[in-house]
Amino acid sequence: MNKKFPKPRVFASRCLGFEACRWNGAIIPDKFVEKLKPHVEYITTCPEADIGLGVPRDPIRIIFTDGSFRLAQLNTGRDVTDLMRDYAREYVRSLEGMDGFILKDRSPSCGLKDVKVYPGLKANNVIKKTSGFFAREVIDRYPALAVETEGRLTNYNLRENFLTKIFTLASFRGIEDRRQMKDLVDFHARNKFLLMAYDQEELALMGRVVANHEKKPAAEVFSQYREHLGRALGEPPKYTQNINVMMHGLGYFSKELTEDEKRFFLNSLEEYRREQVPLSVPVSLLRSFIVRFREEYLMQQTFFEPYPIELVAVKDSGKGREF
Repeated sequence: MNKKFPKPRVFASRCLGFEACRWNGAIIPDKFVEKLKPHVEYITTCPEADIGLGVPRDPIRIIFTDGSFRLAQLNTGRDVTDLMRDYAREYVRSLEGMDGFILKDRSPSCGLKDVKVYPGLKANNVIKKTSGFFAREVIDRYPALAVETEGRLTNYNLRENFLTKIFTLASFRGIEDRRQMKDLVDFHARNKFLLMAYDQEELALMGRVVANHEKKPAAEVFSQYREHLGRALGEPPKYTQNINVMMHGLGYFSKELTEDEKRFFLNSLEEYRREQVPLSVPVSLLRSFIVRFREEYLMQQTFFEPYPIELVAVKDSGKGREF
């Protein structure tokens, strides 16, 4: 069932293994970012270096003063808030056709959620946490895309969701420019099980968009579909939703499998429910049935192989850390 995948376009903070551009002149190699390199097209930058702060440089921090967030250099007190905001706005706006972002964890510019906020430059007490200035622009402009930090991507479930999302979005982007309705019908059909696992309500809405009973122009149909696709992939599937999809798949073989085979598969689902095995275990079993019985419809379903198998980490337990 191994298939060819499109190359997602992924932004990555430049310090994550691409260039020594941290405030202290360091580079931070990241195993996951490195592992992705053969499979994606990377676009990188370092916002702090690009606004002229230099490498190495006086570090910056976010402070909350007079009811607003400001960005300033720790030792010199230089306020770079407007400089960073203007840069982030223009740069992020230029990133068209992206599928995902991997941002530097906890960075005052690129951190996603857990950037420390201080009451002043000389204070040591953290009063809250927020997003970095560059990251906030990314989130606001591209809410439907896959956006994570390298720290969060050490979590199996977040990493699996990120990979599924960037390859699904890249696949859709591949048909979006052509705007051929037959391509959209095929895309929707191939992703039916995947979308069923993520969001059944959005799946139903997307089905109506594809049906296009109102005979809307293709451009409008594709635009609506992309909006719903982003919503559908917004949150990782719950384990109950994955189980529901696999039970649906099992139904295709209800007459071919022996009672022992069915029992063995159902036991694997129960182990997955108890978090004793990762999702890949029951999925692999179901895939073996698909190949054995040459079930062509299920062979096309992206749920069973949403991203290249080379990106599956052998040590993944389903709830631990690999990278």
